[in-house]
Amino acid sequence: MHLPQHLSVAPRTVAGDTPLTRVSLAYVEHRINLYLRFGQPLRELRLDRWRRCASFAPGAVFCRVRWESNDYGTTRWQLMVLQVCTPGERMQRIAGVRPGARLLLCAEGEARVQAVLQRIDAIEALVIDPASAAPAYWHTLGNRLAARQPLPVYSAERHAAWLRGEEQR
Repeated sequence: MHLPQHLSVAPRTVAGDTPLTRVSLAYVEHRINLYLRFGQPLRELRLDRWRRCASFAPGAVFCRVRWESNDYGTTRWQLMVLQVCTPGERMQRIAGVRPGARLLLCAEGEARVQAVLQRIDAIEALVIDPASAAPAYWHTLGNRLAARQPLPVYSAERHAAWLRGEEQR
């Protein structure tokens, strides 16, 4: 089976030896800040004073924010909400995420990133971990951003319905 170039398949492993997805993080003052906005890594390894690597288990959802600048100001704002795939599932290749993940939302540009950060803050204000929010919400939010439509609100009722659905599976 041949997959499109932007897709790969997670390697199958022996039960109990599930591979972790590694996410590169970095911070260089006034130049780059690549960090997690939410999500709980199983491990975090400090590579040097500027770089870290966070490891996530299959199924985990996390948000990575990338901010870059040069001598003239900000050059890039990017926010991605990603879900780690289980072995054998199709995934997208994403720079700094090995072997890859399912892209739930991607926002580019300061205004769009700030809009998503406000939605994340609103979810946390409901005392809900954004990593446990319905993946469909992140898809919808990304689609609405792309279409320049009003952004949906994540409510406690929607979250409860999502959790009930998960319990029935």
